[in-house]
Amino acid sequence: MIHKTEKAILLFLEGILFSYSQVFFSKQKTLALILVAVTFFDWISGLSGLMALVTANLAATLIGLNRQSVSEGLYGFNPLLVGLGMGLFYQPGIEFFVVLVFASLFTLFLTIWLLGFFGKYGLPYLGWPFLLGIWLVTLATREFSALSMSDRGIFLINEIYKYGGMPMVKLYYWVNDLGIPNSIATYFRSLAAIFFQYNLLAGVVVAIGLIIYSRIAFLLTIIGFFSAWFFYLLIGADLTDLSYSYIGFNYILGAIAIGGFFIVPSKWSLLWVILLTPLAAIILSAAGRFFILLDLSVFSIAFNIIVVMFLYVLKFRHRNFYKPELVVVQRYSPERNLYSQHNYKSRFDVSAIVNINLPFLDEWTVTQGHNGEHTHKDDWRHAWDFEVMDEDGKTYSGYGGEVRDFYCYNKPVLAPADGFVQEIQEGIADNPVGEMNLANNWGNTVIIKHAEGIYSKLSHLKQGSIKTFKGAYVRQGEVIGYCGNSGRSPAPHLHMQLQSTPFIGSKTIDYPIASYLVHEYGKYKLKTYARPEIGQTIANITKNEGLFKAFSFTPGEVISFEVTGKNGQVQRTDWDVNSDMYKYTYLECRKTRSKAYFHNDGNLFYFMHFEGDKNSFLYYFYLGAYKVVMGFYNKLEVTDSYPLHAFKPGLLMVVQDFVAPVYLFMNSRFQLKYLKIEDNFISTSIKMSSSTQLFSGRRLIKKMSFDMVISNGRIENFGVKGPGIELSAKEVAS
Repeated sequence: MIHKTEKAILLFLEGILFSYSQVFFSKQKTLALILVAVTFFDWISGLSGLMALVTANLAATLIGLNRQSVSEGLYGFNPLLVGLGMGLFYQPGIEFFVVLVFASLFTLFLTIWLLGFFGKYGLPYLGWPFLLGIWLVTLATREFSALSMSDRGIFLINEIYKYGGMPMVKLYYWVNDLGIPNSIATYFRSLAAIFFQYNLLAGVVVAIGLIIYSRIAFLLTIIGFFSAWFFYLLIGADLTDLSYSYIGFNYILGAIAIGGFFIVPSKWSLLWVILLTPLAAIILSAAGRFFILLDLSVFSIAFNIIVVMFLYVLKFRHRNFYKPELVVVQRYSPERNLYSQHNYKSRFDVSAIVNINLPFLDEWTVTQGHNGEHTHKDDWRHAWDFEVMDEDGKTYSGYGGEVRDFYCYNKPVLAPADGFVQEIQEGIADNPVGEMNLANNWGNTVIIKHAEGIYSKLSHLKQGSIKTFKGAYVRQGEVIGYCGNSGRSPAPHLHMQLQSTPFIGSKTIDYPIASYLVHEYGKYKLKTYARPEIGQTIANITKNEGLFKAFSFTPGEVISFEVTGKNGQVQRTDWDVNSDMYKYTYLECRKTRSKAYFHNDGNLFYFMHFEGDKNSFLYYFYLGAYKVVMGFYNKLEVTDSYPLHAFKPGLLMVVQDFVAPVYLFMNSRFQLKYLKIEDNFISTSIKMSSSTQLFSGRRLIKKMSFDMVISNGRIENFGVKGPGIELSAKEVAS
């Protein structure tokens, strides 16, 4: 296990690295290392940037700022940019480095201040701390006689020779003699200018780093820059506006921010990248006229204004929330943002802010669904009627002449979710079979408030059976009454609807049931965030204690496995169960530091996200136990889909990344089957199998299979078979 001090040092070093990649909204180490190298194309500038960054992160740590934010580079990238700029503009010396330290500290304070300011509006602070910091330092240092301006860049060939000798000079001339069109050369130099490097070779290296990090991000830089280039040609503007200081990086950074970081990549985000280009050009031209009076560069002012302004505008939308769609959970990669959000919408209902469950035990049948045959019409069409049927499809025994003959009569009715009892109507007598009480349409009723604008209404309850009171707080699964035949009900049944207001008689809303089982043709099928249909026999999930215990990972717990490889070698792997500051729980491998985020609501265990080593056992566990129902049902099949970035990269995935904003030709499938249960007085053993499949269109291109045995609340065996991989593991004492 990593010692606490060692972990703190590792997190600090990560904060240094990620401060470089955060300039491109990334937390990828490969890109970060490439960008570190690029900043040292001018070693004085690179050293100044690194010194400013270390100063800022040390100060943030000593002050006690959020460690996670420090380690992600969120406090460091603005001081880094200030340091890089100062290192290029001024001659190094003791006086310079003293000023640099305080400039870095000042930029850190600006970062925290602007974080609070923009945070109130749910907006990012972007590079505003850098802009204010570099401008104020530039103006102030004009009064510092001990500092002198640098003349580096004037005799460029001499500097290249000094840093890399004759081979570097030859490489420089070779690149410049390639005959690269001016537009492409300016694109590369604009990329390099983000880190205050003004040569083409540095830009090429940055572009390579971007392709490694994100194909979509690289594509967006092309779209953003060349949209600006052609706009300048169209309006007859001076192209040196793009070449001077290579401020075309405003369009590059803006394209990544709007096209794939804060907004999910799509044809709509690409369209807005193009549409916002003229606005950025206007801002750059106007700002250039003003700042030239102060002898200051406009730097990234257009990028900062356009991105913040557009994100703020989107907050006022009343419709078209997916044109474009804001990123909900930031994954620090356009691909991950796209694939994660697409996968989330396929697995869950984004409008379901509360999980609503079925309000009964055992199996019931939907005898009237949405848009019903008899009632459930117009504004009240989103409702269900439930009854209990026998194997012959009858809802009663004997002749069915009495309410007590009906199987559902006097069955417990449960709260479908936690909430406060908002309204109760009671004291209405049960009708004789075949008769209805039209004066009291809903009969004995309980209305529960689960969230603002989400109420459940349970009606036609038995007279005198309501077990709660107005204002009471009820838990999901708590008995609130019993099924009866009161109100407009010719035969005992349970009426359920969801509504946005707390009144008896309120209009219904179309709202899903979070999870339930459909029993048909001798098989069970899991439904999540769906609407039960007429004729379906459905049930809540009945928890199996052994399964529930095996997948009940509690924060603070350590999960240990002995993993046996194909060669028979046995290794031990340990996972810590942790929760982050947002209270998301995850498994973290001590050896690889991989993380698998999960959720267990008592009915379902499922993984939400994986990050880290895709050769670790935790990764294979994530794939094979992607979604598990916490009850055993013979022949039950559970299906789901993965986000595409969950798979190891390949050539086909690279192609998919490039076209992903407009077309997804790859898809995935998870399937889990419940095979066998052996239950006796001594132990309970459950056998399951699962598979992972990746498709290109309909063509299967990758498959892995998994076997699971759950015994006495532990994972007795977890087997993995796939291309180049075969292993088995068993849970052992920590």
